[in-house]
Amino acid sequence: MPDAGLKLDDVTISLGGRRLVEITRHVAPGEVLTIMGPSGSGKSSLIAFIGGFLDPAFTATGRVTCNGDDLLALPPQRRHAGILFQDPLLFPHMTVAGNLMFALPDTVKGKAVRRAAAHGALAGIGLDAEADRDPDTLSGGQKARVALARVLLSQPRMLLLDEPFSKLDAELRQQMRELVFARARDNRLPVLLVTHDAADAEATGGPVVTVGAP
Repeated sequence: MPDAGLKLDDVTISLGGRRLVEITRHVAPGEVLTIMGPSGSGKSSLIAFIGGFLDPAFTATGRVTCNGDDLLALPPQRRHAGILFQDPLLFPHMTVAGNLMFALPDTVKGKAVRRAAAHGALAGIGLDAEADRDPDTLSGGQKARVALARVLLSQPRMLLLDEPFSKLDAELRQQMRELVFARARDNRLPVLLVTHDAADAEATGGPVVTVGAP
């Protein structure tokens, strides 16, 4: 399928007349493209542009498609981008399982079916026993795994990763890298990772684009 994956065609993001990002790339299903650069270089703005929540202070042009669909013609909720940020952003008023059930598409009907799907996802990351816990009582590594499981349950067509490993210690960071990239390959999801950490880029095994270089 020639249109499979995420395609960025002549995408340019500017702020105050200054060009921050200029990119044309094709991210194949299961591949990780890393955008490397310092803070303020436009990395997160690229994620926001693709996801549909770019701050209006920025100007963006170009074409973005995923599996042949023009994402820029769709509202954010229909772009089906799975996004992970530095913080796991779990809902504090829901249990761990409740967080996952919330992410399931409306096509998954019935409370029992939805709960079973959530438990299955938690079992897949070794956290089924934590289903009824308050997310705030989990460790940082557990929260990161729950956030990943929640994103995957939403049945995304791509993953957008905005420094998701930066707040984990070195050992957990490596574990989460391996888990995230393995799940992306298993689900044949194109992945865009933005980071300032060269170790993140190296762990992907994929191409790297540097922005904001002096």
